[in-house]
Amino acid sequence: MSLFLASARAEETAAEAAPTWGQELVEKFAETPATTWIAVAVIALMGAVLMAAGKTRKQWNAKTIAFASLAIALSFVLSCFRLYRMPQGGSVTPGSMLPIMLFSAAFGMGPGLLVGAAYGVLQYLQGGYFLNVWQFLLDYVLAYTALGLTGIAKKLPEKWGLYAGMALAAVGRALSATLAGYMFWDTALWPSLVYNGTYLIPDTLVCMVLAAFIAKPVMRILKAK
Repeated sequence: MSLFLASARAEETAAEAAPTWGQELVEKFAETPATTWIAVAVIALMGAVLMAAGKTRKQWNAKTIAFASLAIALSFVLSCFRLYRMPQGGSVTPGSMLPIMLFSAAFGMGPGLLVGAAYGVLQYLQGGYFLNVWQFLLDYVLAYTALGLTGIAKKLPEKWGLYAGMALAAVGRALSATLAGYMFWDTALWPSLVYNGTYLIPDTLVCMVLAAFIAKPVMRILKAK
């Protein structure tokens, strides 16, 4: 009998010691790195600012959101396949920037900037580096937000506007990454620019070559009403 009571008490003690679902949830939140919360807060803030702008807010509908999600997903998947990876970060991919660029060219700079920022946060969460908020902004948020500059293509001649927008987006990303290297990674300005150009130039050229084959049919789909 005493053994039975001892066993029952042990089970009760174990049940009391076992964490509840709510406690497990709180513990998981507590284990989340602060840098992840900063990343989420930054993208939420940028989204709120852009959505608050009248013109940008009117551009977001079910179609825009659907294609934005698809563009981010495609870019993220393509970024996982690296044709060449630089030792200090950066890589040549099979056109990972292209879905964001085509989305921006079709829907404009406002939505493109927001989608680029969201993609940048995903790139950080994929295994990025965090020194401080400013480095995070330059290396990830602003660098990939620059892909939205491809949206300038809407105001340029169709024959070459897309490629000009892609080049502008690549330059914007390169400048942001170069500043991050100069300010936070102890790299001189010109060497930082050369380093980032080493992978961004071929990565952009891959996007342009692919765009020559698929841009027209994809843009027709994106612009269809």
